[in-house]
Amino acid sequence: MAVYWSSTLLVSLMLLWSAYGYLFHKATIDGVRDLGFPDFFRVQLAVLCMIAVVVLLIPQVPVRIKEWAYAGAGLFFITAYIAHVAHKDPFVISAINLIFLGLLVVSNIYLHKISPLGK
Repeated sequence: MAVYWSSTLLVSLMLLWSAYGYLFHKATIDGVRDLGFPDFFRVQLAVLCMIAVVVLLIPQVPVRIKEWAYAGAGLFFITAYIAHVAHKDPFVISAINLIFLGLLVVSNIYLHKISPLGK
């Protein structure tokens, strides 16, 4: 249970930090534009990140709904990784995305250990 909550909280903090940056941090806003993404996409990502956090952190949300949040967050981290590699950003930025993708996988695995699918 501790592994599930630790990994889920770390992923959720990263998603919230990303959402905040997409909405309010000038360097992040400019960085998203530099990566070639349109402005509306930045806002859309922020909202989706916040929704994923709520879904992941509320225990009463059905596992099948949580799976959608895991899929969306996974796509978020994979897309971020690819975008930063293509933009030739420092390796540490890409590595951070892979680390959080790994934590997301750990969270998902432990979710199914503590709450079987379909519950």
